[in-house]
Amino acid sequence: MEGKKTLTRSEMIARIGMAPVAIGAFAALVAEADAADNKAQFKYQTKPNGKKMCSNCSLFKAPNKCSVVSGVISPKGYCIAYAPKG
Repeated sequence: MEGKKTLTRSEMIARIGMAPVAIGAFAALVAEADAADNKAQFKYQTKPNGKKMCSNCSLFKAPNKCSVVSGVISPKGYCIAYAPKG
């Protein structure tokens, strides 16, 4: 067959060796996309809902993180996962 190149053993091993790297990169992209969607999923907003705000929530991790909403958040923000400290 013309036009088809036969891979050598070393070329095949090199390509197989790159598979975990490619899979890892793909998984990182998927995780990043999921993280970006997380704030919308929890209807996160940067302003409080009355007295309900992130800094008063049991899921809040100072200074600007949350156990469920990914990324940086505002201590004065709010989302539907709000659970008052108790």
